[in-house]
Amino acid sequence: MLSAGPQRLLLLLLLSCVTLVLLFQVVDAKRDLTGACVTCQQITDNFNKGLERTVKQNFGGGNTAWEERKLSKYETSEIRLMEIVEGLCDSSSFECNRMVEEHEEHFETWWFKRKAKHPDLHKWFCIETIKVCCPKGTFGPHCNSCVGGSDRPCHGNGMCDGDGTRGGNGKCSCDHGYKGEFCLDCIDGYFNEVRNDTFSLCTECDTSCKTCTGATNQECDECKEGWEEDDQEACVDVNECANDSSPCEEDQYCLNTEGSYSCKACDSVCSGCTGAGPDKCQACASGYQDTEGTCTDIDECSQPEAVCIEEHRECINTKGSYTCICSSGYEEQDGECVQTPQPEKEEESESSETTTTPHGEL
Repeated sequence: MLSAGPQRLLLLLLLSCVTLVLLFQVVDAKRDLTGACVTCQQITDNFNKGLERTVKQNFGGGNTAWEERKLSKYETSEIRLMEIVEGLCDSSSFECNRMVEEHEEHFETWWFKRKAKHPDLHKWFCIETIKVCCPKGTFGPHCNSCVGGSDRPCHGNGMCDGDGTRGGNGKCSCDHGYKGEFCLDCIDGYFNEVRNDTFSLCTECDTSCKTCTGATNQECDECKEGWEEDDQEACVDVNECANDSSPCEEDQYCLNTEGSYSCKACDSVCSGCTGAGPDKCQACASGYQDTEGTCTDIDECSQPEAVCIEEHRECINTKGSYTCICSSGYEEQDGECVQTPQPEKEEESESSETTTTPHGEL
């Protein structure tokens, strides 16, 4: 026999398993209820499309006038109904085909007896007859009104969970800018331009405000990071680039933006800079010189002191530097420029002369 400790632990494990099973069953039930309504909506939408598709058709026989007179008009005929019903579902949609098959008699009832009095098929079939859907603005097994009422669910500022289905819990998912159980409150960065017990209009604050009471930067309750209050208690941009020490690396310059800043790379000719371009250098990089306030390339090859001093070499200027190459007619071998070997001229071979002996006369 198990002692009290293990028995208690076993009981707790069993209760946990039962709770999980029940929870999954509830979730599956809600999903099934919502899915059934979606399927039913698709069926009735396809039925209406079928009506439009067949509106100008007829029996298609050889004597249409006789067929309509004897077999009733095609417009209200069972043949037209069957043509529409056959096109309600894709062959791969199990749930759709199952629902149509189970309730085929309801389509016949509506077609022949209820259509004139109840022209809205979705309302008659999905909501009132098989009861898998609810009217807009209501939810759940008993079609209870959503928060804020069925006319304006969530007071017009959100979506009601399960709206129009027999599932959901009716809670509101608020639109951007709104929050709260009733979607009447504003999130940070928005303020109530209009507000009463049933209506709320949330408008965005000025860019500089974290919270506010109005639309201007003078109506901020709190400034956003990157802004600060001035003497008039208005939120203004902090110029991070105006500080004595730049927040950027040595080879970058600071560019102020609203509420922040960015670091941009200096021009390659600069060694430190205050902005973009070769005229904003704090100093010129190696291989460049200051020419009337702009860093320009130094042509090392035109300097009085020769830079390529090795024999048979010539200087080629490059951006910020230079390179030494072997002169024409020379090639580099083991770090030295040596004369390029000339191809030897092929000696012309002497052609052998063939001596022809004349035939003597007999």
